[in-house]
Amino acid sequence: QVQLVESGGGLVQAGGSLRLSCAASGSTGSINRIGWYRQGPGKQRELVARISSSGSTNYADSVKGRFTISRDAAKNTVYLHMNSLKPEDTAVYYCNADGAYSGSYYIAWGQGTQVTVSS
Repeated sequence: QVQLVESGGGLVQAGGSLRLSCAASGSTGSINRIGWYRQGPGKQRELVARISSSGSTNYADSVKGRFTISRDAAKNTVYLHMNSLKPEDTAVYYCNADGAYSGSYYIAWGQGTQVTVSS
């Protein structure tokens, strides 16, 4: 299947920027969609942004205009460019991928990376 490793989290002041990276390995050709979820303190995990194998993207309303998802196919890496960060963006950000391998559907998760936005 697919293994995902995130990096790039950290502490940033409100209004600042961060870039998260998600490196995929394994059967990366089987990925249908790959993207980012987040889980803030006391909140449910929610979709932030996702990109499909065709290149179409979708974003949570709360991040539209501030976050951009992109991918580097040669590096099997997906990025989340986060601008104009707000304290409410504080969360653990998880890379997520889904696809089909050997006739079976799968969902893969990374270990998560902490993003903290101070006011």
